[in-house]
Amino acid sequence: MLKLTFLGTSAGVPTKQRNVTALAIECLNPYSSGASQQPKKSRPWLLIDCGEGTQQQLLHTKLSLHQLTAICITHVHGDHCYGLPGLLASAAMSGRRDPLTLIAPKAIAILLEAITAPTELYLPFAINFMAIEELLSPDNESNGQVSISLDSQHQLDIDITPLSHRVASHGFGITQTISQRTLNTDKLTADGIPASALWGKLQQGKDVMTEDGRELRSADYVNNDVKRTRIVVAGDNDTPACLTSALVDTDLLVHEATYTHEVLSKIKAKNPDFDPMHSSAQLVGKFAQDIGLKNLILTHFSARYQSFDNPDSSTANMGHIRLDAQSVYQGNLWLAADFDQYMVDGAVDLAGNQEGSQEEGRVQYLGSARSD
Repeated sequence: MLKLTFLGTSAGVPTKQRNVTALAIECLNPYSSGASQQPKKSRPWLLIDCGEGTQQQLLHTKLSLHQLTAICITHVHGDHCYGLPGLLASAAMSGRRDPLTLIAPKAIAILLEAITAPTELYLPFAINFMAIEELLSPDNESNGQVSISLDSQHQLDIDITPLSHRVASHGFGITQTISQRTLNTDKLTADGIPASALWGKLQQGKDVMTEDGRELRSADYVNNDVKRTRIVVAGDNDTPACLTSALVDTDLLVHEATYTHEVLSKIKAKNPDFDPMHSSAQLVGKFAQDIGLKNLILTHFSARYQSFDNPDSSTANMGHIRLDAQSVYQGNLWLAADFDQYMVDGAVDLAGNQEGSQEEGRVQYLGSARSD
């Protein structure tokens, strides 16, 4: 399961209600012992983009910089990265020592180097910097993918898709795979095999021999259930179709919708020499409808749109964004606000992907993460 917390949902500049872009993604393992009582500060999480003020937004949540596993930066525009140096400095001052993975354009490394020397920034933890340009290079065998092992059951894979914007921009596919071996105790009992140390070995995937000489195959008594949750988070992008391949078997797309279609058309018509290279809500909605995407969260809204929802108002607001998307999209639609939380619970592949065994993933709005 992936738990999303929107830390910033404004485009370009912050407003009184919205900070600039940042999204936290907690990686929850429902199979781990005591998962229901798992302290929130012990959950690994990712940060997608880090606009100015992101660390201040985090103070209103229960997320801890000590459990931050990786930061992914979609592109170099300031509303997506200006908060990174300050957040790293605060992580250092809070006592973090564990290494941190940073997946970003090469220019982000140059930015950090330029700030480190004149400000005497000292980080007591290693940064494992992965340049997107190198990850996507034809010579790189990773093929734009990064794997992070969170625990023995729990794997996180991050893949990168180039998008279309004024600078090189990218989308990140986040795939969480959790496996659980479930021992079929009823079958063991029915076969006359009492509870013993053999049961534990079978559950670990080992074939065993009973005292009376019977060979027991682990595959006959263990179900290997796999829960797979996948979301795609896009950076700034004027061509949603860039994500077509990345969205196969995806539970949720998070995509910018900076304008309504009408406003975007007016901006382009007013200055034909300037294309903001952003998407409208309608453009994203039509794409999502055409490919059969069931769940869509829109974010990164122009500061011109007020946070209230009233499509009848003459003041630009979220109601106009919502109607723009709903005019072409019939799936589950949400417009993100700062501190909104969503739970994405992916499909469960029961006992090796037998036909008809797969449960469909779902997305649930949880309310606000703001703790004060």
